[in-house]
Amino acid sequence: MKSLSKRFDNIFLGTSGWSYKEWIGPFYTKKDKSMLRAYTKVFKTVEIDSTFYRYPSKGTVMGWSKYSPEDFVYTAKLPKLITHEKKMDLTQGIEEDLNKFIELMEPLWLGGKLGCLLIQLPPKYDFYPDNLEDFFKTLPSQVKFAVEFRDLSWMREETWSLLSKYNVAYTIVDEPFLPPEMHFTADFAYFRWHGKGVRPWYNYRYGMKELEPWIPKVAEATQKVKTVYGYFNNHYHGYAVENCLQVLEMLGVLTTEQAEAKNKVEKYFEASRTFTDSKLEAFVETAKLDFDGLLRAFLDSGRLNRAKGIKDDELKIEKEEAERVEATVRDYHIVIDFENRTVMHDCADWSRVLLSKRFCKHVGKLLLSMNREKAKDILRKIHSQKETWQFKPYAE
Repeated sequence: MKSLSKRFDNIFLGTSGWSYKEWIGPFYTKKDKSMLRAYTKVFKTVEIDSTFYRYPSKGTVMGWSKYSPEDFVYTAKLPKLITHEKKMDLTQGIEEDLNKFIELMEPLWLGGKLGCLLIQLPPKYDFYPDNLEDFFKTLPSQVKFAVEFRDLSWMREETWSLLSKYNVAYTIVDEPFLPPEMHFTADFAYFRWHGKGVRPWYNYRYGMKELEPWIPKVAEATQKVKTVYGYFNNHYHGYAVENCLQVLEMLGVLTTEQAEAKNKVEKYFEASRTFTDSKLEAFVETAKLDFDGLLRAFLDSGRLNRAKGIKDDELKIEKEEAERVEATVRDYHIVIDFENRTVMHDCADWSRVLLSKRFCKHVGKLLLSMNREKAKDILRKIHSQKETWQFKPYAE
């Protein structure tokens, strides 16, 4: 019986794209000078998403080839100029467009690093087999292709026969509008996990129970075809990294580097969730407090009593807007800046309480003199998001 690692040595699983700033933290570090190099230390394949939006330069493609390991494999999306704008219409010169793209990708396929190219069809491109077959006839033989449909009208036997005729792989998808059906129409298989979010789909984090049914499907593919490619497109926040590594673990092929990356990203998300939960708890607790309770959260009884003793004519509210409140109490200044989440003041006592994010009597007097609902709203905002607010010395 084959070991799991030997049995699944024809699997290439990765993510759609790699150059995302929001992955710094859960996956990359600020010290990583090259996201691509950091990515290739963990994964052995990636789907190039940027080629959908624009043709890459020759130098860029040579960089992809040069700065990745010898056994690293790329797949790439055809430019939308061909698939979405010209809709594979031969009368619009797409053969020239296709040849230009293939020539640019030459460093990858000559170096054995190009797995296949993805033909992603437009959402409203319904069943039109003659047009698609005419396009298939123009495809160069030295490169493999997969096609991804976005319309249910293609889910029929005629489609599988057409793809099999030209050895084009049907892209097995997980997304809201197409069923996750398995069809093998080429000597390789292509999976894409988009997620099931609303706007957009791919702002989605798969749970383990959602991923588990895909394990036998991927395993089945390894028995039906020579090579299996699969990419997580739910790149928001780094979810694609986590979910891909979880699938690799369930398949029993997680490497040491991948295990470390998986542990890092899961810890990051757990810490983020704890932080979010604590903020929600703070918000709920804040909502329970009335005005007096909120004020006492920032003022001890001594300072509160002294605030009440300040005469009304000693306070002047100079500006009271949605984003900013400015006032003077005697010769002291107070600024509450909501946009920058900052409270500024300049009395001697303020320097003693600002580090603990408490109020002095002057700030207390300002809040006591304002419209009660407005003052309560200010206190709630600061109290529920206290860690993000700054208490600073007043500066003009």
